[in-house]
Amino acid sequence: MQYLIGVTLLWAFSFSLIGVYLAGQVDAYFAVLLRVLLALLVFLPFLRPQPMALIGKLLALGAVQLGLMYLFYYQSFLLLTVPEVLVFTIFTPVYITVLYDLLQRRFQYRYMLAALVAVLAAAIMRYEELSTDYWLGFAVVQGANLCFALGQVGYKVLMARQTIAVPQYQLFGWFYIGAALVALPAWILLGKAQYPQTALHWGVLLWLGLIASGGGYFWWNKGATMVSSGMLAVMNNMLIPAGLVVNLVLWNRDENLLSLSAGSLLLLLSCMLCKPVRNSAKPGVANGQTN
Repeated sequence: MQYLIGVTLLWAFSFSLIGVYLAGQVDAYFAVLLRVLLALLVFLPFLRPQPMALIGKLLALGAVQLGLMYLFYYQSFLLLTVPEVLVFTIFTPVYITVLYDLLQRRFQYRYMLAALVAVLAAAIMRYEELSTDYWLGFAVVQGANLCFALGQVGYKVLMARQTIAVPQYQLFGWFYIGAALVALPAWILLGKAQYPQTALHWGVLLWLGLIASGGGYFWWNKGATMVSSGMLAVMNNMLIPAGLVVNLVLWNRDENLLSLSAGSLLLLLSCMLCKPVRNSAKPGVANGQTN
């Protein structure tokens, strides 16, 4: 859980940096490619040969969770306003819950309820007036949400079924190689000659690549293997209040404190729904602890 909380705080700052210093100033595809390559450099020294089946799965997860997700995400800004994009990202917890239960061939009603409460909480904190012509944009954002959910669930299941005792940091370089296999051709085909012009631009990109992407995705995915699927779903929307607080404190953005407080309370409620249930017949055994 501490990994997910730490990355939530890390990404809350990182997304603000993107919005303030990079958006509209640096080509999005170049920024994504640079972030992926810098993250790969962090884990390249730890990379070790692995069975081809395992490498293939890690490449696929990186390509989907990081590579394809970013392509959908940045494309959505060409179709929607920023508030609309933010509203439509709140459905990721539901995707995580449904995907994980499908893979496990079961249904956890408490986790689905927790995910729906998390969606409601995010909607309260992020709701803005929506335009009338947004269905294509909605579909594109859901593509990004689904890719991010697939990557998290896939990595969680893969590590749970992994029989070879290998430290995760020796595997994660393959994840970033998979993302690079998507980001590189995307930049070649879709990128524009809009490169960083200032030391501030380069500094933000270095931070995002080495820390937010390099450490962030590794810690987040590792944290995903240590909590229940319900808690993982809820934590995907914890970034919302964290990001709003960062904007409020550092950039003095006008935020609705009432909706922020109400949404945060609902997120806490959704976390409580994900707490393991004690089995009265077997004291000390928690149901769903390793889900």
